[in-house]
Order: sequence, then structure tokens, then C-alpha cells
Amino acid sequence: MTSGLPPETRTERLNTKAAGIIGLAVMCSRVLGLAREQICAALFGGGAAMDAFTAAFRIPNLLRDLFAEGALSTAFVTTFSKTIARSGDAAAWRLANKVATLTLIVLGTICVIGMVFSSQLVELMAPGFDPQKAALTAQLTRIMFPFIVLVSMAALVMGMLNAKSVFGMPAMASSFFNIGSIVGGVTLGAWIDPHFGHRALIGLAIGTLIGGALQFAVQLPPLRRLGFRFAPDTQWRDPGVSAILLLMGPSVIAASTTQLNVLANSIFASTLGDGAIFWLAIAFRLMQLPLGLFGVALGTVTLPLLSRLVVAGHMVGFRDELARAMRLMFLLTIPSTIGLMILAEPIISVLYQHGKFDAHEAAQAGGALRFYAIGLAGYAALKVLVNSFYALDRRKTPMFVSFFSVALNLLFNWIFTFQLHWGHLGLAFSTGCVATCNFLILYFLMYRQLGGLETGRMLVLLVKAGIAGLALAAVCFASTHWLLAGWATQHFLSKALALLGTVVVGGLVFTACGVALRIDELNELIVMIRRRLARGR
Repeated sequence: MTSGLPPETRTERLNTKAAGIIGLAVMCSRVLGLAREQICAALFGGGAAMDAFTAAFRIPNLLRDLFAEGALSTAFVTTFSKTIARSGDAAAWRLANKVATLTLIVLGTICVIGMVFSSQLVELMAPGFDPQKAALTAQLTRIMFPFIVLVSMAALVMGMLNAKSVFGMPAMASSFFNIGSIVGGVTLGAWIDPHFGHRALIGLAIGTLIGGALQFAVQLPPLRRLGFRFAPDTQWRDPGVSAILLLMGPSVIAASTTQLNVLANSIFASTLGDGAIFWLAIAFRLMQLPLGLFGVALGTVTLPLLSRLVVAGHMVGFRDELARAMRLMFLLTIPSTIGLMILAEPIISVLYQHGKFDAHEAAQAGGALRFYAIGLAGYAALKVLVNSFYALDRRKTPMFVSFFSVALNLLFNWIFTFQLHWGHLGLAFSTGCVATCNFLILYFLMYRQLGGLETGRMLVLLVKAGIAGLALAAVCFASTHWLLAGWATQHFLSKALALLGTVVVGGLVFTACGVALRIDELNELIVMIRRRLARGR
């Protein structure tokens, strides 16, 4: 069936080495993002000030996810990869110039409109804020709106580099965003208000723009080495541009379901008093640490690969690599889910309970983290599964499923938060449940599309990983009852060491059980790590 294919297409497989590089780079970015929020929490606490900053940043950040790292990035990488495979580099570079020009014009216009109507946007997206809090949020939104242009261009450059199998620097670029926003934001904040009152938040907002500029700039040298030269091009009547725009419409909803649900949570949270928005934000940030390490990495590597396999007509290879990527995703996220759920409060306490951020706020954020973690495996698997629909040009399927999931999230929010009175915990629980439902529906549809997804091997993996997870859970429970029982008042150093020891021992126990149970994917990862270490020596 595949004998007529070029040898490089027949043998092409998921690049776990590249996924590992991306995972480490994304983890670095996530850790720096965590450090940024730790610094903000210590300087400003977890109340009204950080609610305002978080809500203000979320408005342009949502547009980034909708247009840059969501719809535009996914549609562009898919089409750009196919253009390279069909027509070569020159045609792909011409397409990139057209799309970059169009992006600058459209998002620049959106940026100006957003800055003018910042107050109205805040009223819409944070209806529960009092007038003073809403005015501060609008001012910060106005400052940070140009961030969408900077990060959108950075996402386009990242897409071009990924399609050319350059993954390291694009994955590291977001680390430069965090470095720029931390150094620039804290420096400017201290200069504006040395006591870090509300006025110092203006410095943090300007620091966000500094970080966005760095994220874009550091990717330009490797792109230039590949031969790309930007030249404005407004000839948009092009098959490639049309294909991207056709993909983007459904993708705006489908690729950004999580962010839309998080936005809905923020709207509800704005009515729950001071702190709820920031507690949810830092809990979601921690849940994204393993998601960034595993989900984003494998999703980034698989999209160009799956697109090339579709172009080559190699559907058997497409199915095998998709199933393999999802099995790896579950193997890596199941232990993370267990650890985050059981150790939620001690984790938040160690990371955030400093300065103005107290034990009560740590407990509130920890509860949200526990419920967010329920959907971690679903979130991660969706990073691969949604991309597979785009590679097959079945862009409407994730869109319709996303319509359902957004409606389901609103229903769950109403039930858990306002009927059962779970407060912000209900919002987190709703988000985790919706991600899991979204994955299950898309998995079933892809199973029907391909006539199978190696479900038997998937179930075997889940059973074995579940057994190993029970041993991990026992370690974590024992630690919470002995070593970390007094986390709220425990000395930081002893608490941090106890938490670190629990994570290390739990990880070793899970790995040992996985090896004993002969989990194939785990053995594959161990062999890969051993080879890397051997080459290093």
C-alpha cells in the first residue's frame, strides 16, 4: 500500500527527541512564568490588585490564543507545511510574506480598537468589579493591548521554524518573554512606586510589552539563516492564504475552547469577591506546567508530521503516529494528575506563600488546582487530537464539538458555582470536566474516521499506568499525613524539602512499577534517555 511513497515518508516517525527539546524549553518558560507570578503575588498579594492585572492581561491574551497561538498558528503551520511538501521553500516563503502582512494590518487595527474601548471590554469581561477596580483594569488593558501584535508575529515565526524542523529556539522564545516581563516589569514598578501599591502595576504592564518584543526578536536570526526575508505583500488572492483563512474560522473556536472556558470562568469569578480571579489563574498556571512539558511539546512536533503524512497519502502511518502520541501523552500526564490533586495545597504554599500572599489564599488556590488537574490528561491529549483533524482538513468537526463544550462549561459553572455554592472551586471543576468530555467525543469521532486508533493498546496502557498510579498516590497520601500535615504553618525549608522528597520518591515508585508492568512506552522513553546520556558522555 505504501510502496510507492518516497523512502523518507515511509520511515518518518514522531520525533521524540525534538519533543523532548521542546518539552524542556517549554518547561523553562513555564517555570519562568511561575516565577513571574510568584514575584507578583509576594509584592501585591492575592487580592484586588492582582485580580485587576490578571483580568487586564487576559483580554489581549485571549485574542492571542484565538488568533495567534490558536487559530492562526494551527492553520498557518498546516498550510505552510503542505506548501513546502508540494511546491518547495520559495513558494512557502511567499505565502509567509502574504500572511505576515495581513496579520500586521488586521491585528494592528484590532489593537487600536481595543485600546480605545478598553473600559467597555472590562465591563463586559469583569462585570463584578467595583468602579475603582474596573478603572484600574481598563488602564492596564490599554497599556498591554499591543502585546497581541508582538506575540502574533512571534507565533508566525515559530510556525515557520517548526515547519522547517527547527524547534529549540521557538520553544525557548516564551522564556525570553518571561525574562523581559519580570526584569522590565519589576524595575519599572519599583521606579513608579517603591512600595508596590496599585500604581506599580503600570510598570508590570509595560514589562509585558518588553517581554513580547523579546519573544519575537530572538526568533528572527534562525529564520533569517533559513533564507527567509520579509517583504510586505498584499496580494492576498492566493490559494495558500485562502486555505489558512478557511481553516481559521472554525479554528478560532475549536483550538481555543480551553481559553474561552477560562474566560467564562473569569466572568463568573469577578462576581465572587477579591482574589478569586488570581487564585484560579495561578492554579491554572501550575496545571499548565506538565501540560507545557508534554502536551505542547508533542502537539508541536506532531502537527507538521501528520500534515506531511496526509499529503503523502500514508494513512496507516498517520493512525499509528497519532495513537502513539496519545499513549505517550497519557503515560506522562497520569502521574502529574495524581501528584497535583493530592499535593495541591503544599505545592501552592511552597511556591506562593510569601510576602503578602498568606496561607488562606494558598488554600483557596490549592483547592482550584485540585479540580483543574482532573482535566489535565484530556487537555494534553487534545493538543495532539485537534491537530490531527486539521491535518485531515476536517476543521469543522472540532468546531462543532467546541460549541458543545462551551455550552457544557456554562451549564456546569451555573450548577457547581451558583446552585451547589462551590464558589471558584466549582469553576475549576467545570473546566476539568469539560476538557475530559471534549477529548472523549473527539477521540470517538477520530476512531470512526480512521477505522481504529489502537484502542486495545491504549486501554492496556491506561490499566497499567493506573496500577502504577495507585502506588504513587499511596506515597503522596502518606506524605500529606506525616511530612506535610502542617503545611500552612510549617517552616519553608522543611516544607520544600519534604515536598521535593515526595515528588522524587513518588516518581521513582511510579517508574519502577511501570517497568515491572512492562509499559512499552515507558521503556521506550527510558531507552531514549539512556542513549542521550551515553552520547553526552
